[in-house]
Amino acid sequence: MKRFLFLDRDGVLNRRLTNDYVKSPEELEILPGVPEALASLRPHFERILVISNQQGIGKGLMTAADLEGIHRVMARELAEAGGQIDDFICCPDRAEKKDNCRKPSAAMALEARKRYPEIRFENTWMIGDTAGDIAFARNLGMHAIMIGEEDIPPELESYHRGRYPELIDFARAFLAEVDKNHNTQA
Repeated sequence: MKRFLFLDRDGVLNRRLTNDYVKSPEELEILPGVPEALASLRPHFERILVISNQQGIGKGLMTAADLEGIHRVMARELAEAGGQIDDFICCPDRAEKKDNCRKPSAAMALEARKRYPEIRFENTWMIGDTAGDIAFARNLGMHAIMIGEEDIPPELESYHRGRYPELIDFARAFLAEVDKNHNTQA
């Protein structure tokens, strides 16, 4: 079975800035354990994509070129540790824009499947740190994983398949489960 991994960016891969946006590579701070987590997860997922709301563009605080520069730096830093990201799919829309592409809308997931037709949402893990990330996963029938301590509505709390302090904690639990299943089938 091919598996796919969708990752939110801010708060999962890099430090989320309070009441601000990462607008330049200098403001980007990869969270501890993320490179190791991605390197260990890479062999178990056909594709690893970042799916991220980036309304800083819609607010005029940065440009699409600024965002691409941030993602080039992030991809390079993660790849150096063996944690390859296949693609970044972002929504620049402001939250108040009618019919926006922001999570929990399915727009970015559909764009991912357009770029990579082999993606099957039922075999996709979405890892995020907000209620919007979990609702996005639920709306598309993905496996949802919550990172961090943000409160989410009870109907979403019951949907996700686990809550972990950081991505590295999920990676360890996932690999232990894969190893356990492999040993029982041997």
